[in-house]
Amino acid sequence: MKQLIIIVLLFSTLHCNSQEVIHQNQKNKKIILIVYGSDSCHSCIETKAFLTEKNINFTYFDIDVDKVKEQEMLAKLQKNNISIHTLNLPVIDDKGAIILNKGNLKEFLKVLEKKIIKNEK
Repeated sequence: MKQLIIIVLLFSTLHCNSQEVIHQNQKNKKIILIVYGSDSCHSCIETKAFLTEKNINFTYFDIDVDKVKEQEMLAKLQKNNISIHTLNLPVIDDKGAIILNKGNLKEFLKVLEKKIIKNEK
């Protein structure tokens, strides 16, 4: 019985410590962007390279392959009253704020960089 109590105490201590580490890691994590794109899209490939070069954490979804994420992106666009008729990839979700590529990749990356710098402050 004594051994059982020791084991229970040990596991509860380990669990509390692991939860504290997880919480601390979440606090120290940089903002993660969501990038919706396509592996066949030159602008998407350049955007991923740009974010990697800037050491920005991001999650990428290829909407050609992942139809659930494609629907998620479309729902976010609709929620933000953004028409999909003239949509260019990639589409960036920055904590609910949608950043669109309007066809000029250099300008898009400049806008993205300004948002990233603003978020880091």
